Amino acid sequence: MDTTTFSALSEPNRLRIVELLQAGPMTVGDIAERLGLRQPQASKHLRVLLEAGLVEVQADANRRHYKLREQPFQAMDEWLDAYRRMWEERFDNLDLYLQKLQAEKNNKQN
Repeated sequence: MDTTTFSALSEPNRLRIVELLQAGPMTVGDIAERLGLRQPQASKHLRVLLEAGLVEVQADANRRHYKLREQPFQAMDEWLDAYRRMWEERFDNLDLYLQKLQAEKNNKQN
């Protein structure tokens, strides 16, 4: 897993930009307006996301549309999957243990 991804997403405004871009491509102006940022601030955050490989830019006349790149998010999901499986297994074990305790409690009451 590339730590650049986490570093880029650790800043709240960049995370909010990624969340906005989930709906589809947007211009810098649209992003700045939706987040209440000045356009230079939005551009700075987009540059970090672009350098981290999280977004790509498409030129359309004099406008630049930013959109998410799928690959880095798939890589993050694969990396997180190992932890997801570990926690699911632990919760399953906890559930079995709690069921066992409940059954023991019910047996004592009868």
